[in-house]
Amino acid sequence: MKKYKLPLELIDLQGDGFHLLVEVFVFGQIFKAVLDTGASKSAFDMEIVSGFASEDQIIHIPDHHAIGLGTTTMERYYVICHELKLGKLIIENYEAPVFDLSSIKFAYEKLNLPPVIGVLGGDILMDYNALIDYKNLTLTLSK
Repeated sequence: MKKYKLPLELIDLQGDGFHLLVEVFVFGQIFKAVLDTGASKSAFDMEIVSGFASEDQIIHIPDHHAIGLGTTTMERYYVICHELKLGKLIIENYEAPVFDLSSIKFAYEKLNLPPVIGVLGGDILMDYNALIDYKNLTLTLSK
């Protein structure tokens, strides 16, 4: 079993807890994503994705609404990521839900934190047997 160790960045939310950020390479760019064990799927921000993905990569699913993120009224979209890299781990043709994550981006902006593309969630964490080491701030994925 091949293991991939990724560094994590600990973000102090100024008395309101912590987030762990992980670097992801997608759409030919490096972004930060929040490591979110409570998210059922990894998801990306529509505004950011729209700036990098081609129109044929963003797919609208009519008559379906997103579940989670505090609402069930969001139109449902997903993006086809031809290549998603997490360190040296490469996931090809990954389909990620795409949402309006402006509330997360706004909260980060208020705290003078860099923007994030979205969340790395349970689907990838489960599929790749994630181990989160808080002491050493690493995420180990295995394939």
